[in-house]
Amino acid sequence: MPTEHAHVPLPDTFALHACELAALQVQAARAAGLADPHFHDTLADGSAAPELSVIPAGTFEYGASPQEAASPQERPRRCALIERGFALGTHPVTTEEFEAYARATGWQPRIELVWLSGRKPVINVRQNEARDYCAWLSAQTGQRYRLPTELEWEYACRAGAATAYPNGDHIGPGEALYNASVGYDAMRPRRPRLLSRCFVRCGAQDVGRYPPNRWGLHDMTGNVWEFTASPWSRDHASLPERPLPGRPQAVVTKGGSWFDGPEDCRAAARRRRLENELDLNLGFRVLREL
Repeated sequence: MPTEHAHVPLPDTFALHACELAALQVQAARAAGLADPHFHDTLADGSAAPELSVIPAGTFEYGASPQEAASPQERPRRCALIERGFALGTHPVTTEEFEAYARATGWQPRIELVWLSGRKPVINVRQNEARDYCAWLSAQTGQRYRLPTELEWEYACRAGAATAYPNGDHIGPGEALYNASVGYDAMRPRRPRLLSRCFVRCGAQDVGRYPPNRWGLHDMTGNVWEFTASPWSRDHASLPERPLPGRPQAVVTKGGSWFDGPEDCRAAARRRRLENELDLNLGFRVLREL
């Protein structure tokens, strides 16, 4: 689990070059007894669980830099320590991967909502259903699966990058799936827009179509927003919100989506969603502890 102290002599990932980050990843995989930093566990029926990429322990800075055009909810930028390495889904959980869970447990999607197929990310599932999927994977594989925290997600997304995006301070349509028709006004960040299920057609695409970051993770930017395990806080210096009795918890989602502009794909970008929210541009990926 991540903590905010700097006493443990772990590598500063912001100071490492791409080859050093790759070597650190290989070293972490070997320390965990894995032959390759990209692997998958096996389900009880012999089929493959979601593909995973090893994320080594280290230090980094989360949140928007002082020079970055960002809203107050992404500040202040702070140092954090990821004390233990973990494995993160190489891509968001796909519809076909979630359907294996549905067949095994009897879970069924709501018939009035959009449901995708194949390698497209699973959408229209609540956070608790994502947690139930992780619990099912844990029972199937004998390993511990869960949702990543906000810090774990951003650390894995950055893969050593201090820039706005994992591969620099600018992003283009060839690097991620986002709404390229929406301009990015660096001085006036837009407020989140509501989706209309009646008039918006889901634009999510098959996972893995865009280049990965330096730790081999696809779709960390764009395609679908991703649930984290972290309750919402109004900024990085505030305590998490406490839900009113009987009301759903507000949680942090990360990554941007096909519906949103490029500013929402930044590593520091975060959005408040409800744990019971269902949406066309909202999915999740799994974390497997090492």
